[in-house]
Amino acid sequence: QVQLVESGGGLVQAGGSLRLSCAASGSIFSMNVMAWYRQAPEKQRELVASITSGGSTKYADSVKGRFTISKDNAKNTVYLQMNSLKPEDTAVYYCNAVLMLVPGGPYYNYWGQGTQVTVSS
Repeated sequence: QVQLVESGGGLVQAGGSLRLSCAASGSIFSMNVMAWYRQAPEKQRELVASITSGGSTKYADSVKGRFTISKDNAKNTVYLQMNSLKPEDTAVYYCNAVLMLVPGGPYYNYWGQGTQVTVSS
């Protein structure tokens, strides 16, 4: 059974940094796309950053230049380095992964449980 386990959230002052990690466990053949989403209170979940198997990245305009997504294929882990944090970055951050479990098989979409990031002003 595949699970995504996130870590690294917490409370930080504005201007500070945090690094989120998301490790995929279980029997995985390949990762197609891994991404970070976030959801603030009373707001819709939004894409923060994504990275493909080839290493191509995309970022929401609101985090460009401040956040960096990266991955470690050997560890099936994706990271989100968050610098120059702002109070408006406060949200629950969710890891998302599109994975192939067996060669030639379908892709499945998985979500982590979420980790709270709170930025104080």
